[in-house]
Amino acid sequence: MNASVSSPPVGVPAKQGIAAWWQAAPFTAVFVLFFVIPLALIAMVSFWDFNEYELLPGFTLKNYAAIFDGCSNLSDACTTLRTYYSTIKFSLLVWCITLVLGFAVAYFLAFHVRSAGMQTLLFVLCTVPFWTSNVIRMISWVPLLGRNGLVNQTLMGLHLVDQPIEWLLFSDFSVVLAFVHLYTMFMIVPIFNSMMRIDRSLLEAASDSGASGWQTLWNVIVPLSRTGILIGSIFIITIVMGDFVTIGVMGGQQIASVGKIIQVQTSYLQFPLAAANAVILLAIVLMIIWALTRLVDIRKEL
Repeated sequence: MNASVSSPPVGVPAKQGIAAWWQAAPFTAVFVLFFVIPLALIAMVSFWDFNEYELLPGFTLKNYAAIFDGCSNLSDACTTLRTYYSTIKFSLLVWCITLVLGFAVAYFLAFHVRSAGMQTLLFVLCTVPFWTSNVIRMISWVPLLGRNGLVNQTLMGLHLVDQPIEWLLFSDFSVVLAFVHLYTMFMIVPIFNSMMRIDRSLLEAASDSGASGWQTLWNVIVPLSRTGILIGSIFIITIVMGDFVTIGVMGGQQIASVGKIIQVQTSYLQFPLAAANAVILLAIVLMIIWALTRLVDIRKEL
C-alpha cells in the first residue's frame, strides 16, 4: 500500500507569521515610543513659532531662517557656520586620535596577549574610567592642566618654561584631550570584538607567504577589522557631535558647539529654535553615518 504524504496544514504559515510579528511587537513599540515619536515631536516643534511666554503651534520657517541669518555674506562666515565647523572639527580630531589609540590597544589585546584571563583583566582595566561619572573624570584634569596645576608646576620646576602654559586648560587642546579620555573605549570595544573573530590561520598563511608584519596588518587585519572600525567611528562621531557638557567644562564656557547652542536655547525656553538646530544637526550626523556605511555593509559583516 502506497504511503500518502500529508501536506502541512494551511494555517501553519499564517500562525508562524503571526508569532513572528508578536515577537517583534515589543521591540517595535519601544523603538516607536522612545525614538520615532520624540524625533517626530522635535521636527514638529521646529516649525512652531514662539514668544517670551509661550509656544505658538503652526507652521513657519522663521526658526531655520534665524539659524542661518547672515550666512548669505560669503566674505564672512556666519555664527552658525563657524559653530558647525567647530563641532565637526572636534569630531574629526577626536575620531582620528581615538581610532589610532583604539586600534593599537585592541591589536595589543587581541594578538599580543596570549592568555584569555590576562585579556579579560586588561580589558576590564580599560573600562575602569567608566566606573565614575563623566563630570568627575573631566574635573580631574583641572588640577593637572590648570595655570597652577601639576603639569605647569613641573615644567617650571624643570626650567623648561618661564611662565605657566595657558593653552593647557580651557582651550581646544583640553576639550580634545577630555573627549579622547572619555570616549576612546567606544572605539576599543568594537575593534577588539572584530579582531577576536579573525581566523588566526590567515595570519599564519600571510607569514608563510613572506608578508611582513606591516603587510599583514594592512592587508589582512585592517580589512577584517573594518566592521569594528566603522561601528566605533559611528559611536565617536555621534557622541562628540551632540556633546555640550565636555565642551562647556573643559572649554571654560568659551568654545561654541551646536550642542552648547541647543542647551542655551532650551534654557531660555526657545524650544522651536533649539528643535530646528537639533534637526539640522541630526541631518548632518545621518549624512556622515550614511557615508560611512557606504564603505562597509554592517548587516553583511555582522
